Amino acid sequence: MKNSVEEKIRISAVSYLNTLPFVYGLKSVPVGAPFELSLDTPAECARKLICDEADLGLVPVASIPEIENAQAVSDYCIGSDGRVLTVLLLSDYPLQQIKTIFLDTESRTSVKLLKILVKRFWKMDVRWKAMDVPHDRESGPAGFLMIGDKTFAERKKFKYQTDLSLEWEKFTGLPFVFAAWVANKPLSSGFISGFNKALQYGIENIDRSLGDDKNGLIGREELKDYLKHFISYTLDAKKKQAMALFLKYAEELG
Repeated sequence: MKNSVEEKIRISAVSYLNTLPFVYGLKSVPVGAPFELSLDTPAECARKLICDEADLGLVPVASIPEIENAQAVSDYCIGSDGRVLTVLLLSDYPLQQIKTIFLDTESRTSVKLLKILVKRFWKMDVRWKAMDVPHDRESGPAGFLMIGDKTFAERKKFKYQTDLSLEWEKFTGLPFVFAAWVANKPLSSGFISGFNKALQYGIENIDRSLGDDKNGLIGREELKDYLKHFISYTLDAKKKQAMALFLKYAEELG
């Protein structure tokens, strides 16, 4: 009897360039069970897990407490150790002069991280506004939280760039985890083992994972450098410690 679509494991992965190795691995290595893969924004990955529209997703860490029966199922993540390049506070003003921050809401983790840094590390008093609120860069000292692939182009338009992952490392001495692979129901040990092997294969073959990528945002060599030297994929003990500390601070923010 063939598996129906409903019997397939529904996987939601982030559509950013930093997941290219994961997607390549999943398409290259059998994982032991049929699955369907969708590519979404981080916020949409979280929503699908919360609403049971996916069984497994690359979920922003800040959203994990909202997922019923959340279970981390992988040795891999989207993390960083120092600069990450694609989670930035951009401004035409020095950091301490910023009075208003416009938020890119594609990932709650990045929003929470910024708010933690503002409160605990930089000790600033700022106003928060959604990115879709009209703004004039000439009207006052504003900053703009931008995440994901668009930062490759957008960062060139601003005088100052503050890398939030680097600032977290300065604050805590720890790496950072932006997203982790989480399931909302039990998955077989065989599938989990095959899933991790597929992710590992992708990470070990980053050059191949690029394929003929022509994303229009970043050149091939620059993309390769970004994936190999600014994204840290292994979910090790220090990253788990960082996740726990981040979630503690995020909960205290309310």
